[in-house]
Amino acid sequence: MAGWNADTAAGSPGPGSVTLVEGSSFCISAANGDIRTEYPHGVFVEDTRILSCWRVLINGAPLEPLGAKTKEPYRAVFVGRVPRPDGHADSPLIVERLREVGAGILERITVQNYSAAIAECVLTLRVEADFADLFEVKEARIQRRWKESRKAQGDSLTIRAAWEHVRKGVVVTAEGADIAQEGLAYNFAIPPHAQWSTTISVVPTDGGNDYAARFVRPNEGEISPRDRRRQEWVAKIPVLKMGNPSIERTLRRSYDDLGALRIEDPDHPDRIVVAAGAPWFMALFGRDSLWASLMALPVDPSLAFGTIQTLADRQGRIVDEMSEEEPGKILHEVRLDVSSGLALGGKQAYFGSVDATPLFVALFGEISRWGFAAETISNLLPHVDRALDWIRHYGDKDGDGFVEYERLNDRGLINQGWKDSWDGINFADGRMAEPPIALCEVQAYVYSAYMARSWIARDAGDMKLAGEYRDLGAQLKKQFNEQFWLPDRGYYAIALDGHKQPVDACASNMGQCLLFGIVDADKAPLVAERLMSPEMFSGWGVRTLASDMGAYNPASYHNGSVWPHDNAIIAAGLLRYGLVEQAQRISTALFEAAEYSEGRLPELFCGFSREQFDEPIPYPTACSPQAWAATTPIQLVKSLMGYYADVARGGLWLDPVLPKSYGDLHITNAPMADAKITIDISGSVASVQGLPEGMLFHHGIRPWAADLAQKFRD
Repeated sequence: MAGWNADTAAGSPGPGSVTLVEGSSFCISAANGDIRTEYPHGVFVEDTRILSCWRVLINGAPLEPLGAKTKEPYRAVFVGRVPRPDGHADSPLIVERLREVGAGILERITVQNYSAAIAECVLTLRVEADFADLFEVKEARIQRRWKESRKAQGDSLTIRAAWEHVRKGVVVTAEGADIAQEGLAYNFAIPPHAQWSTTISVVPTDGGNDYAARFVRPNEGEISPRDRRRQEWVAKIPVLKMGNPSIERTLRRSYDDLGALRIEDPDHPDRIVVAAGAPWFMALFGRDSLWASLMALPVDPSLAFGTIQTLADRQGRIVDEMSEEEPGKILHEVRLDVSSGLALGGKQAYFGSVDATPLFVALFGEISRWGFAAETISNLLPHVDRALDWIRHYGDKDGDGFVEYERLNDRGLINQGWKDSWDGINFADGRMAEPPIALCEVQAYVYSAYMARSWIARDAGDMKLAGEYRDLGAQLKKQFNEQFWLPDRGYYAIALDGHKQPVDACASNMGQCLLFGIVDADKAPLVAERLMSPEMFSGWGVRTLASDMGAYNPASYHNGSVWPHDNAIIAAGLLRYGLVEQAQRISTALFEAAEYSEGRLPELFCGFSREQFDEPIPYPTACSPQAWAATTPIQLVKSLMGYYADVARGGLWLDPVLPKSYGDLHITNAPMADAKITIDISGSVASVQGLPEGMLFHHGIRPWAADLAQKFRD
């Protein structure tokens, strides 16, 4: 995950923990619904923990968890029981906690008495708010000690805190409760076979934001704002039916998670972007948000456009060694309200990413083909050209034609590609690579960026600029295949190190190179053979590092684990080179893995062989839901459909190679330019209805940007 530094990772949130997410807010709790101080639990709103303890006791005893069910990404129900004081196993008091997260939380607690006698109950709720920022919690480094004040008044408890010039607060509202400074209490009696319930809300009060208005309780018979937002989302996205019900369930779960991970650009509330993932990355990220929004193009193209516009607005302008900002550079991550200085670079925006900038240009080339207004696209071109200037000057400081990275200060990330853990880039014998490091997949992104800019210039009639970037791309491809290819190994080096020596580990990075077309055609089958070897393919997906490498560890973050998004990119790349069977194997393995996690693919899982364990082994601190994992099933099916558009050229292309086990595919309400289309696929036969006027359906492969640029030269 972008922004994760494995040497400072926090511990697990505990067994059976439940994560809820809505926009930039999220909640992590125990299986019984409690938020416990000994774990990295809490309710977080705009990167601040507004609840650090939220524990229910009934008659002095904590609830015994029976089950927890996430109903929507932002709502869950927790079921527990009250232990009997006499020690008998069965209890007649069952507690249900229905929790909804938004700009705070709304929780309805119901106690059911299943006995034939009256149940006398005292329910206490312990409340604490430490106002720690997300990084303090994530890294278990709570540094600030706030000066706290508590005020109990009427049905509410207000907690306020001050630290230097910072002021924060939270209001807990509980009608009918006895409010004390330490928390809330209810005294009640439940008749036989009856129930008692109450509703409690918690909202922050700082920053001049009207959180309470954003998190109102719905009136009787009304739906909540979160449900309304979800309904609006569902109304605009495709409706999908698939012959394979398991795959259909996974895709529907992906839609739900993607909807919950949408956040607003604070400067442009009408502009929606994709957050990277829960729990620790509910913010805009360069690489993650670009990839996730690109993968989601068939579902909602506006997410991609909102993401790229927001990143363009925050593009680097100055040279700042602490934040690693440079002119034209695309940021790595931006945080909403982090004040402890623990954020990367010590500031709200951090730019330590070598790949976000070329991805910005490469994916802009793809986004521009999906039917956005020509004027809107042209307004972004200056940002694209500034990004290309960064690539050619700051990204390639030594002028060797490759883009490298080396962090500018000891507060930044050591590794600045998508494998950004401290030990993520290593040689076959396990030695760490020394910077500056030129990653193989970054060169592929740069190649695609050059080719995209070439054909965009050609379309605009600027033949000189088109020729310049076409030639830059051709030269980069030639250099790449000469210097990164290891002929004695039959695969590409993961990188070149600071001495321009190939870093010879067999890693999944080379699989991403396939999608962008930088791989020579004669080498692609060899790459595929290596990716699908027993050392690389676990049976659940392609490992990040081969099992015969010195640094391999199936339970590491980047050195042997399986990342679904990585596999989705690899599968799309294999299809680009006509390697259908291998792409189908990867896709099917991931859909089968999703069955073991209720249809939701996690950020990553361990790389143990399927022969060793007959179900995927979870990685302990994986984000879930996570943006590019949520969009992986969409990308897999999109790739197997061969689903690509070029609205300016008046075409939609489909070239389906879905495995028979997937069954027939029927999609309605699919966005395409200013229309909604219907797609039917049965085997290799596809049909489309409702295309906008002037668009034609093509059964085949859409020309790639590199091919269009090359065609100009030929």
